[in-house]
Amino acid sequence: MPNLTDLSTIRALCEKYDFALSKGFGQNFIVNPGVCPRLAESAGVTADCGVLEIGPGIGVLTKELALRAKKVVSIEVDDRLPPILAETLEGLDNVKIVLQDVLKVDLKQLIADEFAGMRVVVCANLPYYITSPILMALLEQKLPIENITVLVQKEAAERITAAPGTRQSGAISCAVAYYATPKTLFHVQPGSFYPAPKVISSVIRLDVRPNPAVQVADEKGYFALVRAAFGQRRKTAANSISSGLQLPKAQVNAALEAAGFDIRVRPEALTLQDFAAIQAALANQPSGVV
Repeated sequence: MPNLTDLSTIRALCEKYDFALSKGFGQNFIVNPGVCPRLAESAGVTADCGVLEIGPGIGVLTKELALRAKKVVSIEVDDRLPPILAETLEGLDNVKIVLQDVLKVDLKQLIADEFAGMRVVVCANLPYYITSPILMALLEQKLPIENITVLVQKEAAERITAAPGTRQSGAISCAVAYYATPKTLFHVQPGSFYPAPKVISSVIRLDVRPNPAVQVADEKGYFALVRAAFGQRRKTAANSISSGLQLPKAQVNAALEAAGFDIRVRPEALTLQDFAAIQAALANQPSGVV
């Protein structure tokens, strides 16, 4: 089996298959030999486990997952990579490559078909440009998975793992915290990749909650409220909610006060429970419902 963290091996594979890394697909291959084993271990991958991987690249993480898991299913959008993966993963009969866009796959059905009777985790080196949409697709579908352990840009990791109600929090922080308990595990320097990105990366783990962090009557309306609140960060929550949901300012102010908040409160000061209280107050306003 080739050494997939060796630059000469990677270059030889690229030349053999006439493969050029794509910026459009956010391709940066891991070349630090210590990163992928640590990533797989951080995800809690064991012999009774099914692993869903997104974006296997040439298979450097895939190999580490396959050596530990019962089965690995890797979803890859780049149709140039399956021939390379057939060579780099030769002999690993517990790996299946699915050539599709992960945002278009019925993941619930795929997990039911491929991982029957197994505990399931997600582990991936995610393309930076599409980190948030992928994470939200995984969480919003309420898949039967234990955790999502991914390598992402450090700046994105800070936003994703920020606690709601703190200065760094935003819509993505609130959405992730609603579905999971997030934490940053370790950082990865640019030189650990080929080609080297200009930023530091971080491994984060989202432990999926058995139930959402707060109970709301209208989940769709709740997230519409959260997105609206953070839609114009320089404004107060009242101004942003009024603009984002197209509600009269007086109605929003009245709801904030009814929920116990100053009408000048900033969105980043609000917790998940606070947003639930504001949503309930808005629903009780005579002029309309979120």
